[in-house]
Amino acid sequence: LLAAVAVYLLVQKVSRSLAARPSGRPGAAEAAEEPDVVVRRQEALAAARLRMQEELNAQAERYKEKQRQLEEERRRQKIAMWESMQEGKSYKGNLKLNQQEAESGASASAVPKSKPNKKPLRGGG
Repeated sequence: LLAAVAVYLLVQKVSRSLAARPSGRPGAAEAAEEPDVVVRRQEALAAARLRMQEELNAQAERYKEKQRQLEEERRRQKIAMWESMQEGKSYKGNLKLNQQEAESGASASAVPKSKPNKKPLRGGG
């Protein structure tokens, strides 16, 4: 972004110098207006930089908050794994069950289907 601003200012400076060559020196009226233009441009540039910095700060805050949430989720998962290991259960299987319970809890309107009675593959004999 800074490189783009520098290139823009360089192009403006070169175009001014080329425009000033054929006509010679600018008149007194043009010289009086030029500092005002420069000041306005610098103020606009400073305001744009300030807006961009505020946007960058807001993005950084959102990123930090997202990272905190991810870290908290990882910590909860580690705690759940540790507790399931202490109980003597498989923590990987327990983790999958916890995720399924969370998904089924989210869809409260879903009704669990009962399994139909199937005949055994082999006869009783």
